[in-house]
Amino acid sequence: MTEQNDTPPAPAGRPGSNLPEFTIAELTGALKRTIEGEFGLVRVRAEIGKVTVPRSGHVYLTLKDDSVTLESVIWKGQVPRLMVRPEQGMEVVCTGRLTIYGSRSQYQMVIEQMELAGEGAILKMLEERRRRLAAEGLFEAGRKRPLPFLPRVIGVVTSPTGAVIRDILHRLSDRFPRHVLVWPVAVQGESAAGQVAAAIEGFNALPAGGPVPRPDLLIVARGGGSLEDLMPFNEEIVVRAAAASAIPLISAVGHETDTTLIDFASDRRAPTPTAAAEMAVPVRAELLGRVLDCARRLESGTARLFGEHRTRLDALRRGLGDPARLIETAMQRLDDRGERLDRAALGTVDRRRARLAELGARLPHPRRQVAETARHLAQLGDRLTACGSRLTHRPAERFHTLSGRFRPEPVQRALADRTARLAAAGRLLESYSYVDVLRRGYALVLDPATGHALGSAQEATPGRAVSIRFQDGEAPAVIGGGKPHRPARAPDPKPEQGSLL
Repeated sequence: MTEQNDTPPAPAGRPGSNLPEFTIAELTGALKRTIEGEFGLVRVRAEIGKVTVPRSGHVYLTLKDDSVTLESVIWKGQVPRLMVRPEQGMEVVCTGRLTIYGSRSQYQMVIEQMELAGEGAILKMLEERRRRLAAEGLFEAGRKRPLPFLPRVIGVVTSPTGAVIRDILHRLSDRFPRHVLVWPVAVQGESAAGQVAAAIEGFNALPAGGPVPRPDLLIVARGGGSLEDLMPFNEEIVVRAAAASAIPLISAVGHETDTTLIDFASDRRAPTPTAAAEMAVPVRAELLGRVLDCARRLESGTARLFGEHRTRLDALRRGLGDPARLIETAMQRLDDRGERLDRAALGTVDRRRARLAELGARLPHPRRQVAETARHLAQLGDRLTACGSRLTHRPAERFHTLSGRFRPEPVQRALADRTARLAAAGRLLESYSYVDVLRRGYALVLDPATGHALGSAQEATPGRAVSIRFQDGEAPAVIGGGKPHRPARAPDPKPEQGSLL
């Protein structure tokens, strides 16, 4: 094997000079080969600065420490294999190689692996992620749903080969056997977060009444482990899937002291997978005991209630007495009240009749009242006639009546006023009469049949017979001259049969 020399050939210099001349491309290529040969695999601990993800899918980021920065890139195909999603402010340890980007003559790091730099950095990252997701409302208590009392189907998201699923099935069998569906997933590693999120979404996507029964409750479970082992359950994709689940979800990840972000988004947190099974279903024996106890209490209470009502009914029956005797007493009392009512009615009628006779005796006879009223009217008529005759012949005379002396001037004034008003009305009537108009030489055209005046030229048809009234009489005439046009006579009605009487 021959040894390769990365040193570029020395270009020819100017005449009289021993310094080689390089183009920029040659110099950049030489530096790139040198850096990639010397730093083909490096590990860098730094803080992530600005992160950019263009449409191509590659991730461009800046690694920085106290004083310097290093531009880095993660190619699109390597992004899904990372254990940590790069976020600004995270302290990470990156493994990769150094190279030079020739277009800018800038050296950069091509990252192939990325992990958090120590447990403190992980906890800091998790706390920042928890605050950010909490600000979105994913951990609010109002979003949490109550667990069903006795689920018909339980869906479990866990590893199918671990001890967790055996513990859950064993505990469910002891307490209350239920139909269990297991969605096998990886519970650690790079692909664990995506599989857990897909399992939660898959259970929620099952249609109700389909060939695969839809679970009434979900359990996401994993055994204990280190903080790095539990990281898939801190991933944002898993937390969002748990918060968006329409099926109530119990998180049972790790031991009692372990806390992951899925615990905040789930509807109930269980300290262990076994405790999650205990939360999922009640104890069947205890439930049967409670049902039997309730049945005995219901039966005892019903019997006691019937006994109390029976005792009360007997007491009421004894206090009520014999119904037949009560009815006989009531019938006799009714007859007595009827007789008293009849006597009272007859007595009232007799008293009213006597009172009516007494009042009738005190009233005068109607005929006598009519006769007296007639005599009084006759007297008043005579007095009115006498007063009228005196006013007519002697208007200025003062006279006496039975009531004393009075003056006739008001009566005279009233008669004069009525006479004047009558004369004015007569003059007004004469002014409206057509007789004065006829005296001035006008004539009135009448219909001889009806005696009504013709009011328009349309009624004066040629040949029509009319009568013209002057001030001293009437004269017949024909409209347009000639013989008058006479309408056909109506046939004479049939003569009525005369009377023989």
